[in-house]
Amino acid sequence: MTSAADLFATHRTRLDEAVQACASRGYHSAFDESPSPRVYGEEAAAQGKAAYDAWLGTDFPIRTPGSEGTVATERSPYGVDLAVRYPRVKDVDALMAAARAGMKGWRDAGPEGRTGVCLEILHRLHGRVFELANAVQHTSGQAFVMAFQAGGAHALDRALEAVAYAYTEMTRTPATARWEKPGKHPIAMEKTFTVVPRGVALVIGCNTFPTWNSWPGLFASLVTGNPVVVKPHPGAVLPLAITVQVCREVLEECGFAPDLLTLAAEDPADKLAATLAIRPEVRLIDFTGGNAFGDWLEDNARQAVVFTEKAGVNTVVVDSTDSFKAMCQNLAFSFALYSGQMCTAPQNVYLPTDGIETDEGHKSLAEVGAGIDAAFGKLLGDDARAVELLGGVVNGAVLDRLADAPGTGEVLVASREITHPSYADATVRTPTLIALDAAKDAEVYETECFGPVAYLIGTDGTDASIALFRDTVQRHGAMTASVYSTDGGVVEQMREAALDAGVALSENLLGAVFVNQSAAFSDFHGTGANPAANASYTDGAYVASRFRVIQSRRHV
Repeated sequence: MTSAADLFATHRTRLDEAVQACASRGYHSAFDESPSPRVYGEEAAAQGKAAYDAWLGTDFPIRTPGSEGTVATERSPYGVDLAVRYPRVKDVDALMAAARAGMKGWRDAGPEGRTGVCLEILHRLHGRVFELANAVQHTSGQAFVMAFQAGGAHALDRALEAVAYAYTEMTRTPATARWEKPGKHPIAMEKTFTVVPRGVALVIGCNTFPTWNSWPGLFASLVTGNPVVVKPHPGAVLPLAITVQVCREVLEECGFAPDLLTLAAEDPADKLAATLAIRPEVRLIDFTGGNAFGDWLEDNARQAVVFTEKAGVNTVVVDSTDSFKAMCQNLAFSFALYSGQMCTAPQNVYLPTDGIETDEGHKSLAEVGAGIDAAFGKLLGDDARAVELLGGVVNGAVLDRLADAPGTGEVLVASREITHPSYADATVRTPTLIALDAAKDAEVYETECFGPVAYLIGTDGTDASIALFRDTVQRHGAMTASVYSTDGGVVEQMREAALDAGVALSENLLGAVFVNQSAAFSDFHGTGANPAANASYTDGAYVASRFRVIQSRRHV
């Protein structure tokens, strides 16, 4: 049997470096983001692809208490039915009982033991990173390199970040203390402080980022002592099935109940997430997805602490720029990356109706649109290159929104269909750019249009743009915001507005950093300060409410 204490010692350096990185907010990555053979070896990519291929059309070998029969629900945006069959949950009572059965032993492992086990799980997931990347690619539609980075290396970093924060919070209070009150009759007491889990944790996965958005909550709950039920999106089960498989293997090897981690797969008609969410045993819920169900969880799962990441209207305010082409290139890349299917992708670009000042002279709103179109041409003009940036469209709802977009305003850049050179049945589209009027089209731009749709919105001026930004984000939420201006006063106005609205701000991005992207250990993903999300990856608040400290005391 593997000792949890030995695993903690084995991975202590990685933990310490992560804890230090969280405190310093400097660059840190524990898992290499390059899929190069120079990093991972000549055979790793082929072995990972073969491991992924081997799952197709098979029964996934995992035990789910309370299951009956199987369910297969995944079709790749690249046109392939995965046909992987997973145990289908039917008896929720049995699932809950099994999840809770191992809680005492897991609690008694203590912060160091649980942290050692979780770090070993991350280590083993890293060993299967190419397999996971293929699974993420073919369930989410991300291009392979993005799936490797966002779904593999970066997701591992975010998970490690959550473990590091949780370890810090759990060990903030000592395990024991001696309390002495001086005086004529001194009193001495010994006190014991134990980290106690809240209960069963439910992780509700999303289709677009099944690992990146699920792993922080999964590991934050597990390392703090809670059993975790993972309910994947029906379209993206395999990445989380592999995750749960690895978790169960490590737990069992260390002498803990493997049912501390369970996979709850469903047919979409089962509505399993809603059933699980209001169970009295469920005390923690992590959800990424749309407003309707996120709001329902917040209103109805009253017995649980609910962490949600929902929809928002990510905003760019353009006032002026000293590098027009670089600005257009940066915006075009941000719109095109994964076809805009990111919770951080920009949607609303506010700029004065009469145009902006640039290093190339005055540019009208239409000329800004033309500049972005020219940048699209360079990025997406070659189909073989374009698909590696765009990826595939994740589902039909995105296509429906894209089809409806031209009817909402003036089309500055039309979307086009792209044929994937390797997957003939893949669904790939370029972004569309629509011109709107701030005064007339609020009902269009105040709603998230998830996918490859962006709006250039004419305003009465930069002051009006900033006011509109503040108002829409306060009311509807946002995960990201950005500003372009050569005027320091305007940038300062935007900083103040972003603080008022509770959203992270990027300023004058022109190079290889894009508003969509966030770096683990340095950037906070979400703030919890506006309606788009009530939590942040990762801060102390994200982990501290997943456990309680219970004390006992005695005279000595």
